[in-house]
Amino acid sequence: MTKTTKRVAALLASIAMLVAVTGCQKEGPAERAGKEVDKTVEKAGQQLEKAGQSIQDAAKDAKK
Repeated sequence: MTKTTKRVAALLASIAMLVAVTGCQKEGPAERAGKEVDKTVEKAGQQLEKAGQSIQDAAKDAKK
């Protein structure tokens, strides 16, 4: 291989790696939707915990 061919091959390999790394960092619509679902489920879980605590408190008060 000549020097020019090696340089072109190295340049193309570098560009390919750059594109691959950049592509991995982008967040698609499915990932965003998944994160929103996770947030919603977490909030719902917190609300259920609060409701359970309120029920326990009410039951303790009723026993008095």
